[in-house]
Amino acid sequence: MAKYLFPGHIAVMGGGSWATALAKLLLQNCDTITWYMRRDDRIEDFKRLRHNPAYLTDVNFDIERINFSSDINEVCTVADTLLLVMPSPYFKDHIDKIKVDISDKSIISAVKGIVPDSNQLITDYMIERFGVARDRTLVISGPCHAEEVALDRPAYLTVGCTDIHNAELVSPCLAGKHNHTIPSSDVDGIEYAAVLKNVYAIAAGILHGMKIGDNMTAILISNAIREMERFLDAVSPRPRHICDSVYLGDLLVTAYSRFSRNHNFGSMIGRGYSVKAAKMEMEQTAEGYYGAKCIHDINERYGVDMPIANAVYSILYKGLSTPRAFSALAPLMD
Repeated sequence: MAKYLFPGHIAVMGGGSWATALAKLLLQNCDTITWYMRRDDRIEDFKRLRHNPAYLTDVNFDIERINFSSDINEVCTVADTLLLVMPSPYFKDHIDKIKVDISDKSIISAVKGIVPDSNQLITDYMIERFGVARDRTLVISGPCHAEEVALDRPAYLTVGCTDIHNAELVSPCLAGKHNHTIPSSDVDGIEYAAVLKNVYAIAAGILHGMKIGDNMTAILISNAIREMERFLDAVSPRPRHICDSVYLGDLLVTAYSRFSRNHNFGSMIGRGYSVKAAKMEMEQTAEGYYGAKCIHDINERYGVDMPIANAVYSILYKGLSTPRAFSALAPLMD
């Protein structure tokens, strides 16, 4: 099997479906991985069943090649690279338990969200909080549903790093027969796009739940990608192609797919669920709920024209009715 001087030994930090999918990809290319999970009972069940007992249960693992641990500091000590894969609302609950020095480690964020309260990108938080070098801080995103990875369906994953060479070195760890990797240097743009696409997927789900139809959903998404581009140009101005898979592709799959928890969350609201009831009904975290507030707060500083994101925020946090929100939104789209 392939061996890499960088990124070295990788630890998966998280136990959900996306973490499980990424672990599957890593074990196609790496001899061993370490896997941090919070619960010892979940680890024991995983070892006994040889699959994650709660997520993607059809994916079987070679347990002998995985070093499980519920001790986050032990994991951070033995690993060279930490692959962060936990929901953003609980990110700090996990990561602030780290007491060992990780300034010489490499970080890969697969967290499709923003740090709560401070509204920081995950990579920025790790640099500021732990002194990790910016050129050893990476992000992965793109149209790559965990469920489809489990089914060995083709997927495209973008690996971003300010040092494009490091992105190119990490990419083979996640590549495979069915998974294609694309290196990029647009770290901030990739992270913000991963948050925004979840917000817009909630909007698309609301339209679906309201049975407004595919025509209006297409108009919504075509306006959403322009809205995303305006925001990215404001917060992280640099050349980028907004139609690349990590921006438009991820937006499309999240807005339309039956695997999209954000679309499904929005659909419940469109069908008449209260926001609280829809959150309780969800078995997994709808990142876009939290992302909507983060983007709204950040945009107070930039003043980007974002009628779709504002409408989602007003529905989720201000109690605006979905018919009223989209009636006001329709004349602003073309």
